[in-house]
Amino acid sequence: MKLIVGNWKMHGLTAALSEAEALKTALSATPTEARVALCPPATLVHQMSAVLSGSAIETGGQDCHDKPSGAFTGSISAEMLADAGAGLVILGHSERRAAFGETDAQVADKVQAAVAAGLEPIVCVGETLEQRQAGQAVAVVSAQVAGSLPHGLAERTFAVAYEPVWAIGSGLTPSLEQIAEVHAAIRSALIDRLGEAARRVPILYGGSVKPDNAADILATAEVGGALVGGASLRAEDFLPIIRAA
Repeated sequence: MKLIVGNWKMHGLTAALSEAEALKTALSATPTEARVALCPPATLVHQMSAVLSGSAIETGGQDCHDKPSGAFTGSISAEMLADAGAGLVILGHSERRAAFGETDAQVADKVQAAVAAGLEPIVCVGETLEQRQAGQAVAVVSAQVAGSLPHGLAERTFAVAYEPVWAIGSGLTPSLEQIAEVHAAIRSALIDRLGEAARRVPILYGGSVKPDNAADILATAEVGGALVGGASLRAEDFLPIIRAA
């Protein structure tokens, strides 16, 4: 079963919940075989969970702190996300790594916290354009997998998302061959880290996923779903991607 996740990033006020409602209505009328989740800003997690209640669409967060509570003004714990109705959380997104300097070790701590709170982590990895051009994509991504996953995940439910940094929001996408190469490397790195249990971990692709390229990407070897940015903000754009799964 493919996992299709919409990452709203820092978009969405209360009025945007109508898009989640439209998605719920459409998928209730014509169900999909894929798992579907929406990850809105933290301010909408509780409201979106209520809107999606009774449907198969899940709600997730976009980040969490690695501590369950404390004097961390402005931060949100995994427990808080779960309390608001989230079942998943995106961690280690390249925008967090680049803008906030998150390291692999910090991401691993957040993954541990998410699992402890009962959330399903979606751990993001990906290379920059400079790294891609230098032929380092596979090495960089494999190292990120090894460094961003804590021990003890073998029996847990989680996903990894490959997001080439240079493709996010740029309209550019790697070739299907490049996607397959990196997803195969991620699978190998997962097995090295967690053993044979890692074969069941879905590896999502993210980076300018759109209705017109989703089917080809989702049919590529080792692509277990998609992490969708801008195209997930409107139900009419997100639905064709979900249907492509």
